[in-house]
Amino acid sequence: MNILWIIGIVVVIVFVWIVAVYNGLVRKRNRVHEAYSDIEVQLKRRHDLIPNVVETVKGYATHEQSVFEKVTEARANAIGAHSPQEHAQAENMLTGALKSLFAVAEAYPELKANTNFIELQHELSDTENKVQASRRFYNNTVIDLKNALETFPTNLIAGMFGFKKEEFFDMDEVEKAVPEVKF
Repeated sequence: MNILWIIGIVVVIVFVWIVAVYNGLVRKRNRVHEAYSDIEVQLKRRHDLIPNVVETVKGYATHEQSVFEKVTEARANAIGAHSPQEHAQAENMLTGALKSLFAVAEAYPELKANTNFIELQHELSDTENKVQASRRFYNNTVIDLKNALETFPTNLIAGMFGFKKEEFFDMDEVEKAVPEVKF
């Protein structure tokens, strides 16, 4: 009779532990999805600002059609991306196209003095900072999930219930590179 009680208590403890680990993994996975949706919100804001910036620059730099086309194409690719890796690649291309657009804007002093352009530039800069913060938060939640999925004994429960690793939202290699300083 005592052995049955002991076995029963052990079974209950193991069951409670499995439930707790499973629920913890679900919370981590949901946190990753929430963090990714935060990135998508900021990227949508960025994508919504870009046509306004392009139109403002177009008013001053009408002969820079190839730059406008590159920005428009990069924006369309970014909007159509689905996975974190696709989003990261598309956003890096869009960032490069925007750099070209702002380089064109530098050649037009009237444009640089335009209050609408200055405000759009400020909003875009603010959005870029929010994207960076969202990306850091997302990558932190991904690493928490990966750590849980790879450590023993949680990895056993994760394997039983089919939990999968998530992708990082990686930066472009150009952004990662240490800038070269020359005097």
